[in-house]
Amino acid sequence: MSATASGATAALSDVPISTPALVACDVEGTLVRAGRRATPAVLDAIAAVHEAGHHLAVATGASLSSAVQVVRRLGIREGWVVAANGAVTARLRADGYSVVDVRLLAAEPVCRLVARTRPDLSIAAEVVGTGYRVTKRFPERQLSGHQDVLRELEEIWARPTPRLVVYGQWARRLAPALRASGVTAIPARVDWVDVTAPGVSKATALENIRVELGVALSRTVAIGDGENDLEMLRWAATSIAMGHAPESVRAVADRVTGTIDEDGAAGALRDALLLSAR
Repeated sequence: MSATASGATAALSDVPISTPALVACDVEGTLVRAGRRATPAVLDAIAAVHEAGHHLAVATGASLSSAVQVVRRLGIREGWVVAANGAVTARLRADGYSVVDVRLLAAEPVCRLVARTRPDLSIAAEVVGTGYRVTKRFPERQLSGHQDVLRELEEIWARPTPRLVVYGQWARRLAPALRASGVTAIPARVDWVDVTAPGVSKATALENIRVELGVALSRTVAIGDGENDLEMLRWAATSIAMGHAPESVRAVADRVTGTIDEDGAAGALRDALLLSAR
């Protein structure tokens, strides 16, 4: 895509004046680099979106506990958090948060497939708000929250979970087989695959939020950089890909903003402010 994010309102020219928009934004690789703090430009742009009266939804593949920590560091006190690639949705308040939707995964078939085909890989089942149940301890900083190391594989699916993480050398190669079994499997890295229930994505969670807020679909904007953002970018009326995103991501977006090193998300969020003038 050769267009820049500066024209982000083109699809919204026929919308009534002062109608709030829903702006959905990925976190790692978009708002911040992994393990780093957001730049002043990004923080200022986030604050400006809120001050203009728009709704901001942060959408990430990370667990809810990790997502809430990051969102707080972004200066966001109220709004929506979509975690686990759409499997968990929470409403953020100044004094905490409330979980409003959890889409559970049938974990047993996934675990049995992994154990049968790649027994060397580790499996983690997200426990919403606290941490993970794991088949073996993950390396430091790979998972947020408490890790409950289980004795038996069956304990992974003994309690409900919205997301499994399949981790280890070339775990990505297992994604096609996982998808063929009917689940949603998205490689986050070469050694990491996120698995959620069929049909679950950031887009499905954001659509529920949009309906709850009463925002017109034509007033939706999405900003992202990764494979797990593809459905979200297709869902939004105006989609903006980060400049460093893979070609497959940039190809589905309406426009491309700057890279993360160029504070591209700040520019894209500032363009979302133009919606208030339409």
